[in-house]
Amino acid sequence: MVVSPVHYIAVPLLAAFLMPLLAKINRELLRIVPGVVIAYLGYVSVVLMNQVVKTGTIIEVIAGWHAPWGINLVFSPFTGFLVSLMVAMAFIIWLYGYRFKSIDNEPAMRYYILFLMLVTGAVGIVLTGDIFNFFVFLEITSISAYALTAFYRDRNGAEAAFKYLLIGGFSSTFLLLAIMLLYTQVGTLNMAEIALRMHDVPTNMKITILILFLVGLGIEAEMFPLNGWAPDAYSQAPSPVGVTFAALVVKAGVYGLIRIIFTIFDVHGAYEYLIVMGAVTLVIAEFSALRQSSLKRMLAYSSIGQMGFVLIAFGIGTQEAVFGAIFLMFNHAIIKGLLFMSGSYLVFNTPNKEIQYLSGYGMKMPLISLFFSLGALAIVGLPPFAGFWSKLYILIAAADNNLIGLIALILGVSIVEIVYYFRVMGRLYFGKPAEGSIMQKPTIGGVVAMSILAVTILVVGFYPDIISSYIQSAAATLLDKAQYIHNVLPNADLSQLQNLK
Repeated sequence: MVVSPVHYIAVPLLAAFLMPLLAKINRELLRIVPGVVIAYLGYVSVVLMNQVVKTGTIIEVIAGWHAPWGINLVFSPFTGFLVSLMVAMAFIIWLYGYRFKSIDNEPAMRYYILFLMLVTGAVGIVLTGDIFNFFVFLEITSISAYALTAFYRDRNGAEAAFKYLLIGGFSSTFLLLAIMLLYTQVGTLNMAEIALRMHDVPTNMKITILILFLVGLGIEAEMFPLNGWAPDAYSQAPSPVGVTFAALVVKAGVYGLIRIIFTIFDVHGAYEYLIVMGAVTLVIAEFSALRQSSLKRMLAYSSIGQMGFVLIAFGIGTQEAVFGAIFLMFNHAIIKGLLFMSGSYLVFNTPNKEIQYLSGYGMKMPLISLFFSLGALAIVGLPPFAGFWSKLYILIAAADNNLIGLIALILGVSIVEIVYYFRVMGRLYFGKPAEGSIMQKPTIGGVVAMSILAVTILVVGFYPDIISSYIQSAAATLLDKAQYIHNVLPNADLSQLQNLK
């Protein structure tokens, strides 16, 4: 069977629309089919990644219309790695959410339709080579995320969803305005051709359009001060949805931000902007996490801080720094996924998800506590866990560029991160057990999902070379703007491409 990047979009989208029909045939199909669909996308990832390694970037032409006139999908070592990561995490999230009590008590059909739509949108954002379809996929992702945030239909969930919707509405407005202005200047919507013509755009207009993009995408990438939606959304959405935000939605937002800066625009100072905003995001988020009494809100702020760290690494802009940034995106997905999954079971029956009620849970819920502790040790960057390597590469890249102040800031904030994670671990293992606490037994799917993530953290920690070659190729692809344009537009003026290297 011939596989194609278009399967990433067509298959889950078709499955989402067929959900009502499946519910009439057999309600159990509502839970099974999404897993089968995502497993098939995993097969597509394996086939296409092997093909990319052998033959290079795959350009999928839709309806026979070649770029720049038609819509095209770009499956490169960079986009392929991110999409494969998203699909793998989507399958693990499906496992975790299978027979999840809180979801089964609500209309399961609604949840799985929205989940498949969100996967479609997030993957589409990464694969599309067209700036308008990038906006369309972002809207699909955002609308699904709004609805999933309010899935429980209680007061807190509705408030969190409304806040997310309100801020997301501003994001959509800024992005649409940026795309409109950009089209008036370059007369095309294809990203490669936009990059080729960007030197003709007046500097003031270029900066104006870039600011609009940065504001619009900064909201999805959890960049300060545009991340006000995240703590409420993470804490009020169903537990599998919180993992989905960290593993898919935010990754798609960061990808969009990086693609805009690295490929489309050539504005002086854009990389420095990423470093500054990433540093501000990192510091404010980590100190906010330190002040939280709710475990889920603490994890939400910690997630925001990690995205600030990612932006810093991309802002340094060297091969080693970009390698570290992509490695950190991988680590954030698997480690934060494990933390949200295990943390959700720990606070399942506690009042307001408060950390203080977790005293003694290390003995009452030993496996779940062990998973959480493993994630905590990995996310702060302690060896020999996976999180150590990405942090090390970023610090080395900063040292190579003599960014001593930045190194001091990262290490200082890391101490703050260690403090609040170790505070929770101290509660789990050394706190006095609370009387009358109700344990929530994890589902088999939940245990399997968390076990996969835990094993991945250990394996990558001990043997980082397992994925380092893929990340190295992804970093090199992102940094080579000329090659991206040549792949999409093979007949482009080669003299212009030389100036972009």
